[in-house]
Amino acid sequence: LVLEVEPHLVIPGREGDYFSGEQVTTWGIDQFWGLPEYPHTPYYRTFETAVDSDAHLYEFVVPMVPPTWNERERVVEYVALMEQGTVPTAVAISTLDVCQPVIDRGDDYFAHWGLTHFLLDGHHKLEAAATAGRPVRLLSLLTLGESLAGAEDTARLPALRTKSHTARRLGR
Repeated sequence: LVLEVEPHLVIPGREGDYFSGEQVTTWGIDQFWGLPEYPHTPYYRTFETAVDSDAHLYEFVVPMVPPTWNERERVVEYVALMEQGTVPTAVAISTLDVCQPVIDRGDDYFAHWGLTHFLLDGHHKLEAAATAGRPVRLLSLLTLGESLAGAEDTARLPALRTKSHTARRLGR
């Protein structure tokens, strides 16, 4: 897939964190720990939309190194280029996982389509785009055999990515 994304950096446990928000509304908190799942790394949220009335697509970009390891000067260079209209390209290997809890323990029972891009190249570009509020192009090498989704689900991704960005409303 070749996608254009507008990344928003998310710090686990803070506002906008999927694992503390949407995942908890469906699965509830971990029954042993009494806490939400913890992703152990900052990540970027890029897109979400309804698949249908019983499913919602969430898209994430997971850096292989934390943004704090990025060279500040390089990020600033990319911000300047983006402000001049440049849309750089990053590369990721991606999975699509379609999951739904067996038991309804949360406040909003529905299927979560998680399109996760594991960033191989473009760490400075993603941080710069998030900082500047600009888009970046993402070349996504989508794994078909390693995803928790069927071929018919992955075939729907290009059309789903053309839909408008829509947040899920509780219970819908």
